[in-house]
Amino acid sequence: MALSRIWSYMILFAVAVAGYRYMQGDKNIFNDMVVERKLAAGENFSRVSYYVIGRGIDSVLKDTKLKNANWVKTDKFSDAQVIITTSELKQNLREQLSNQLAKIGFTNVNSQDNFIADKSKLIYTEEFLSDSTLDTTNNLLQATVVHTSEVNTDSLRAAWTAISNRQKIISSDQVLLWLPKNIDGIFETGKFAVTIAIGLIGTLALFMGLLNIAERAGGINVISRLISPFLSKLFPSLPKDHPSFGHMVMNFSANMLGLDNAATPFGLKAMQSLQEINTNKDRASDAQIMFLALHASGLTLIPVSIIAVRSANGSHNPNEIFIPLMLTTFVCTLTAMVVTSLKQKINLFQRGLLLPVAGLSLTLSLFVWFLSSLRPFALDQFSDAFSNGSILLVFFGIIAGGLYKKINLFDAFVDGAKGGFETAVRIIPYMVGMLVAVSMLRTSGAFDLIINPIKHLIAISGMDTRWAEGLPTALLRPFSAGGARGFMIDAMRTFGPDSFIGKLVSVLQGSSETTFYVVALYFGSVSVKDTRYAIPVMLLADLAGVIFSIAICYLLWA
Repeated sequence: MALSRIWSYMILFAVAVAGYRYMQGDKNIFNDMVVERKLAAGENFSRVSYYVIGRGIDSVLKDTKLKNANWVKTDKFSDAQVIITTSELKQNLREQLSNQLAKIGFTNVNSQDNFIADKSKLIYTEEFLSDSTLDTTNNLLQATVVHTSEVNTDSLRAAWTAISNRQKIISSDQVLLWLPKNIDGIFETGKFAVTIAIGLIGTLALFMGLLNIAERAGGINVISRLISPFLSKLFPSLPKDHPSFGHMVMNFSANMLGLDNAATPFGLKAMQSLQEINTNKDRASDAQIMFLALHASGLTLIPVSIIAVRSANGSHNPNEIFIPLMLTTFVCTLTAMVVTSLKQKINLFQRGLLLPVAGLSLTLSLFVWFLSSLRPFALDQFSDAFSNGSILLVFFGIIAGGLYKKINLFDAFVDGAKGGFETAVRIIPYMVGMLVAVSMLRTSGAFDLIINPIKHLIAISGMDTRWAEGLPTALLRPFSAGGARGFMIDAMRTFGPDSFIGKLVSVLQGSSETTFYVVALYFGSVSVKDTRYAIPVMLLADLAGVIFSIAICYLLWA
């Protein structure tokens, strides 16, 4: 229900802002929102010739984006598609042009009329004239005579009158409203959403197939035995070897591979197992809250889905967010674990908890220090080797374990990969809906209306304002994964997947879970009505993730 309202308000707000901008003079706004198409690599906007009438306009237009929009100035009135003038002249310029073309003299250059020697007459010409005795002007409204090589001057007058009636007249202060926007309208965005979803099929199928091999080979059980001593300290109310431990490990494993949708079935099984020993069926138990807090913090080692989205958007190095996202999700998980443990009065200084957490925290702190000491070129090289090497190591470990257990590897892979295909197809309607809504927000100008005041406040403080572009992703993430994903993809398309903002939104998207959705889904699945302090704890972890995401991105890429 919350997502439905958010989506509806996004569309209504975008249309309302577009209507306001239309009333303010942006007559292209509805066209931009519906049928505008983003330029392909190496492609340019259609050329538009503009003619200037009025003083001081060239200096006003100096800082506009006319060149990027392929608007080219011409001194030929007959070539111009657009007339740019002052706001005062615009009021009745079309009428002035019509009157001028009706009364102005059109004469052939070969004629010997007496006006040529008459210094009181101003000559307008669109051709090179070697006669330096002519007193010329570039302003058609000031001219007395149009000097042309055309023999039939009467037909030329009629042609120019027709051209004038078709020309758009724009005041210099509204030029930006008329420039084309390098962004897709709703039709192209709908097509793009399907393309993105199809691009996810291969990556999701690959890793869900590998996860199925790991499960059949017993790898999950091995991991469960390794971390069960640690988990038992965080879940003191659970009996030893309780089946929920296995389900939680499967859930955490899918999260570590960045497979959000694959993690959900295991998480629901874990929640049901924990509900069986919950003495108050309507009230969340401490164990359930601890599990959800750890699940929502989403410790991720290989952010598969985000890497796939970056790749589908044309990133040259989609794995570049591997290290910062791993560090960010660790901070989220650590925050969730510490806050929940303090609330549940779990002793964090007991040896079974303190040593693993302190050791891992120290290791990652040294890792961050090492990364910050590298020069940009060395950092890129190390990041590539570490991220890609880690993925290959996971491949090697899973396949080697499957061979050792003598399972049918390919059949296990195919069975798991089917889930990746089904997941990618299932999210197409959600992708289309959210991306179209986000596109409408950006194209209508509603997005700037929200972000620009925030950027202004940040600029006053002296801080860099680029991170404000990631706020929509961060703010919507606790409510809707699809909505946040839409903002992430939109930012990648607007600024580029390998830009600072493109990398930042990728890390923000993967730094946490959809808090309100997770609480509703998991507690709703076992009919728990009183969620107690689950939401505040999870939101604190989300906040820690947002802050650390911004910090680590500036540290590595600013």
